[in-house]
Amino acid sequence: MSRESTSSEDLLNIGFGNFLVRARIIAIVTPTSQPMRRLREEAKENGRLIDATQGRKTRSFVLLDSNHLVLSAIQTDTLKQRFSLEEEND
Repeated sequence: MSRESTSSEDLLNIGFGNFLVRARIIAIVTPTSQPMRRLREEAKENGRLIDATQGRKTRSFVLLDSNHLVLSAIQTDTLKQRFSLEEEND
């Protein structure tokens, strides 16, 4: 399987030097509801949890098309704005 080169416009900064490929993102959600907490526990049990918080409080979940769940310390609204700004630049 070959990988295409990824430009910086194709990446979403999720904080602290961590980036995700924009095309792989399915949803950006807040972690406060009970269903989201269950989703986190399920991802952890199945080895699909990626913690990108650098030890800080989790403020958003990013769900990827590979069924991985990425934890971010950046607010959901901030990630949405970053995602939207990058889309407008394309």
